Amino acid sequence: MKLYKYYLLALGVIALDQTVKLLVHFNMEMGTAGEINVIGDWFKLHYLLNPGMAFGLKSSHYYGKLLLTLFRLGAMVGIGYYIYYLYKKGAKTGLLWCMGLILGGAVGNVIDSTFYGVFLNNAPLGSPTPWFHGQVIDMLFFPLFDGYYPDWMPGVGGNYFLFFSPVFNIADSSIFIGVVCILLFQKRFLKNKQNTTTITEEDSAEKEEKADNVIIS
Repeated sequence: MKLYKYYLLALGVIALDQTVKLLVHFNMEMGTAGEINVIGDWFKLHYLLNPGMAFGLKSSHYYGKLLLTLFRLGAMVGIGYYIYYLYKKGAKTGLLWCMGLILGGAVGNVIDSTFYGVFLNNAPLGSPTPWFHGQVIDMLFFPLFDGYYPDWMPGVGGNYFLFFSPVFNIADSSIFIGVVCILLFQKRFLKNKQNTTTITEEDSAEKEEKADNVIIS
């Protein structure tokens, strides 16, 4: 399998992610008023701007967003190089495909953070500069079911809840799928490496035994 195919997967994720984000930005109203039901009431498109990390987390530091974007840029470069490193080391193709998904997702969100504050003018008010302060566009919403906690539950009894409440995007999904697949199939991805190590050790022992026999003879 050629190395470039894993980077092409990342490019495909980036293209799909950015296309969907721009379509949402230019064709949907933000918030509940612009929601579009895709499959019943449990899969909707919901235009939301995320100023920080995944699930709406953000830093209160004045330069928190800038630091986060710079970190994402560094991670993007690191992941890109790591794919090359794994390929040269003969890693399993499944692991490389997963890393391609993670790279595509990372770059997709980096584009938002780096450029959207300038080209889409969506940087939060008070940002020191629109560059590197763009807000990530989220739109995938799966409110599978909602209800109220039973009154007998301590602390939350009688409170309303919604499952699943986070709103995310294609890039987030790509990263999530890549990470989960690596966790699920890590033994399979590392199997060849372990077998190769065992075979190498056996070959070395066999060569040493043959050398000893020659010396004895």
